[in-house]
Amino acid sequence: MGALPYAGGTTFRVWAPHATAAAVVGSFNDWDPTRHPLVRDDDGQAETWSTDVASAGDGDEYRFVLRTPAGERNRIDPRARRLTNSVGNGLIYDADAFDWGDTEFHQPPWNDLVIYELHVGTFTEGMHGRPGTLDGVRRRLPYLRDLGVGAIQLMPPFEFAGDRSWGYNTAYPFAVESTYGSPDDLKALVRDAHAAGIAVILDVVYNHLGPSDLDIWQFDGWSENGKGGIYFYEDQRATTPWGETRPDYGRAEVRAFLRDSAIQWLEEFRIDGLRWDATAYISSVGGGGHTAADRIDDGWRLMAQVNDEVARRFPGRLTVAEDLRSDLAVVRPVTEGGAGFGTQWDGAFVHVVRAALTATDDAARDIVSVAASIVANPADAFKRVIYTESHDEDANGSARVPEEIWPGYADSWASKKRATLGSAIVLTSPGIPMLFQGQELVEGSWFNDEDGLDWTLRHRHAGLLRLHRDLISLRRNTLDVSRGLRGPHVTVHHVNAGGGVLGWHRWLEGGPRDDVIVLANFSAKAYPDYHVGVPRRGRWRVRFNSDWDGYDPEFETVDSLDADSEPQPHDGLAQRIAVGLGPYSVVILSQEE
Repeated sequence: MGALPYAGGTTFRVWAPHATAAAVVGSFNDWDPTRHPLVRDDDGQAETWSTDVASAGDGDEYRFVLRTPAGERNRIDPRARRLTNSVGNGLIYDADAFDWGDTEFHQPPWNDLVIYELHVGTFTEGMHGRPGTLDGVRRRLPYLRDLGVGAIQLMPPFEFAGDRSWGYNTAYPFAVESTYGSPDDLKALVRDAHAAGIAVILDVVYNHLGPSDLDIWQFDGWSENGKGGIYFYEDQRATTPWGETRPDYGRAEVRAFLRDSAIQWLEEFRIDGLRWDATAYISSVGGGGHTAADRIDDGWRLMAQVNDEVARRFPGRLTVAEDLRSDLAVVRPVTEGGAGFGTQWDGAFVHVVRAALTATDDAARDIVSVAASIVANPADAFKRVIYTESHDEDANGSARVPEEIWPGYADSWASKKRATLGSAIVLTSPGIPMLFQGQELVEGSWFNDEDGLDWTLRHRHAGLLRLHRDLISLRRNTLDVSRGLRGPHVTVHHVNAGGGVLGWHRWLEGGPRDDVIVLANFSAKAYPDYHVGVPRRGRWRVRFNSDWDGYDPEFETVDSLDADSEPQPHDGLAQRIAVGLGPYSVVILSQEE
């Protein structure tokens, strides 16, 4: 389907079952529909139309002209690989021309991933007030490499209406957003990210399309009930929170359309993972799926089939569901009736932890619920993505964590303290941790698609940036002193609800450089000598103290020094240590030998 260039020309093919005639027009034939008519495939028996045009090649503009019972339709190719813009023309794209070089990339294992979610249009500044670009992101790769993240996750970079958007109004799921750059710009970003040791994940939207600038609406003139035609449901299943444009997962051609989009990014663009937006609205009408009338079984089957193919053809690539229902069936293997996603966003974690961070009174911080969230999925620690900030949590009536803590004073001591406490919890709890762009700079305000990231904070908050670098280094065990933070095992062995302190033990196999103790203080009280149980006797080294004044001159209330254990039972363990713990701070300890 689409426009497929070959040596000496281009094959054009389009699915239009209700058309009575079809042609391709473009810059190669003076937009004359009489020059290159399409014919029905399979001797006129198929629902697709095609022709070969020897004069059409890479970079030429084109459209399809369809004669239908409802009149003539001049349409953008639904599978266009490149567009002049969302209401413009398709561009023939030679997918084989890009030079990938000879870089070999081995994606980090899932237990080593730290994901950095970013929005192309605001992560960097464009020229003359324009949105940022894929090339702008590529030029920021040294910054991301130094930060230490293992993957970047791009909010949907596919052709949408207008120049600015979050991207969740994807109109053409095979094309890169023209404001952001070209398909080759995305490939260059992937190539150079891989050279920097960074994986690339794309956010894809298959629960609805558009709803605006959508040429596939009533594409070949046919529809029922005033709905969208061949690509969409024609009954109540069409309805989503974003418009009447839910794809008809029951049609083999529509399933192939979405499947081919997903596979294209993994195969041709060498993308390392896909995060599927709002999967609950693929498998159900209203996002619940608790009744037979609400379920969309064909949507569930689509997800399972694509995930099964990804697992077979691209082992190690990560598929992420934004389901937000804590439904373990979403990550259950396809062979066991599951949807087969590798992991899913943990909506419960973010809501519980953010509530504890943003409560105005220490007494209102529910650290018992935080403790439960830390150990929420003991069966498989990496079947969830955990975070305190995302594009959703930092908008839609909310703001970033520092601003939520003290509106109008995101740069205050309290905001910086509790925001970094949140980052530390994310990076030391079991799961795949995710940061949102600017979180490492303790950015305030709220997320929107108009305002670029405040890069002056890179200098003003240089210490807080270092704090996040140090946390990520420990999470990924780059110094081989914190293997346990990559392990599946966790026990929250210390819960002091009255004092506002939690302690948890992480480990992979156990022993020196592996057993990790994390202490988190959710109160404004400083503890010069706080006792916590440890699993082994000997000296415990302080690997990280978020209260250090090197991170911020307003920090360091108490010293946090290495501690020798005492043979005193504590927290159900045979040994204990005493360690300094500052207000709203996290201390991380492990043993040397």
